[in-house]
Amino acid sequence: MFLILENGMVFEGQNYGAQGEITGEVVFTTGMTGYLETLTDPSYHGQIVLQTFPLIGNYGIIPEDFESENVGPIAYITKYPCQDPSNFRSEGSLDIFLRERGIVGLCGIDTRAVTKIIRERGVMNGKIVSRKPSEEDLYEIQSHKIKNPVQSVTCREKKFFALSAETKKFTVALYDFGAKENIRRELQQRGCDVWVFPAAASADEILSVSPQGIMLSNGPGDPTDNAAIIENIKILMQKNIPMFGICLGHQLMALANEFGTRKLKYGHRGANQPVKDTQTGKVYITSQNHGYEVISESISPAAAQEWFFNVNDRSCEGIIYKNAPAFSVQFHPEACGGPKDTAFIFDKFISLMG
Repeated sequence: MFLILENGMVFEGQNYGAQGEITGEVVFTTGMTGYLETLTDPSYHGQIVLQTFPLIGNYGIIPEDFESENVGPIAYITKYPCQDPSNFRSEGSLDIFLRERGIVGLCGIDTRAVTKIIRERGVMNGKIVSRKPSEEDLYEIQSHKIKNPVQSVTCREKKFFALSAETKKFTVALYDFGAKENIRRELQQRGCDVWVFPAAASADEILSVSPQGIMLSNGPGDPTDNAAIIENIKILMQKNIPMFGICLGHQLMALANEFGTRKLKYGHRGANQPVKDTQTGKVYITSQNHGYEVISESISPAAAQEWFFNVNDRSCEGIIYKNAPAFSVQFHPEACGGPKDTAFIFDKFISLMG
C-alpha cells in the first residue's frame, strides 16, 4: 500500500481494515486516546486521518463511546494498530471495525515524517493506493475537492429526544451540521428536551417547536459554503433566543454577523490545545478538530467580543455577542474522549436560558 501526497511524495506501508483506493484531504490529530471518538466524528468527513500517536486500538472498539452511527474519516493511518486489544468493554479490534465499515486503513509508514510535512507545507490532498503510483494519481489528487460535506453528514429528518416531565427544564433545538452525540447528551444531562434538525431546516421550522435555546453543532468543511444556513442563523439571532455554537457552529454564527473566516495552515486536531479566557485570564486544555478559524480582526466591537484565543497561534477560539443572547466556541466542551475542562460552558448556556 502507498500514500501519495499532493506534493508528489510517496510513503509505503501495509494495508489493514478494508481494501481499496481512496482520495481525500490528509490531516493529523495528536490525541493519545479518543480514537473511537475521532473515527465516529462527522467533522472528519472526506478526510484521511493520520494519528501522530503510534499505538492506536489498544482498548478495542466500544460502541457506547461512538459520537455518531457512521465513520467520519474516509481512510485511517496509524503507525502500529493493535491487533489484540485489552479492555473489559471492548467488542472487537480496530482492524475488524474498519473492514466492516469499508474504511481503508494504512499502517507501518513514517507517520512522524508525514506530520512534519503537513506542518511545514500545510494540509494537502492525498491518495491511498495498492499499486505503484502513477502520474494520473497525482492529477486526481491535486484536483480533488470535498463536495457538500454538511449535507452528507446531517440527519435526514428531525428527531426528538424527550426527558420525563419531572426532569425537563428547557427545550433546545439542535441544528445538526454533523453533530457529535455527546452534545445532545450534555444538554439532556442538564434537563433539556432536544429537537435535532437537519441542516436544510429553515428558521421557521426551528421556531415551530418554540425552543428556549438553539444549539449550532460542529461539522465538516469550509463554513463559507453554507450560505442558506448562514441566512437562517441571521434570522434566528434576531429572535433573541439564547444561542450556543460549537466549532462549525461558531464559524457560521460569525459569518451570520458578517465577520470573516479563513483556512488554517494545518488546523487544530487533538486533545491538548490550550485556550485562554480573555475575561478571567485562565487557560484551559481543550479537544479540537477544525481546519478553519474566525478572523479575530474581523469581529465588530459593537456586535461582539473575543472570548477565548488559542495560546499557540492566537487564533480566535470563542466569541460572546452583544447584539443577541449568544456565544460560541471553536473547541469542543463536550469532548467525550477528554479533556472535560470546559464542560462548564454548557452550564453557561443553561443559565442563559434561565
